Amino acid sequence: MRFPFKKIFFNIAFNSCLFLILIVGIQNSSNKAKVNIVVAETIELPVSFIIGSSFIAGSLFGSIFSMNLYKKK
Repeated sequence: MRFPFKKIFFNIAFNSCLFLILIVGIQNSSNKAKVNIVVAETIELPVSFIIGSSFIAGSLFGSIFSMNLYKKK
């Protein structure tokens, strides 16, 4: 049980560090766009933030969903 917890913690910590680097890196970004969600539209966000946050979310969810959390019998 300890090994999956270690993997989850490492993945969350690594992606959180990537997110902090992304926030620092986009401070001078001037290209902004809105994202159309099914229900509404978001506020204007920098394009680099939209791309970077979607990459980080995909990395996080992909690493968690690909883990085998069940014990083999």
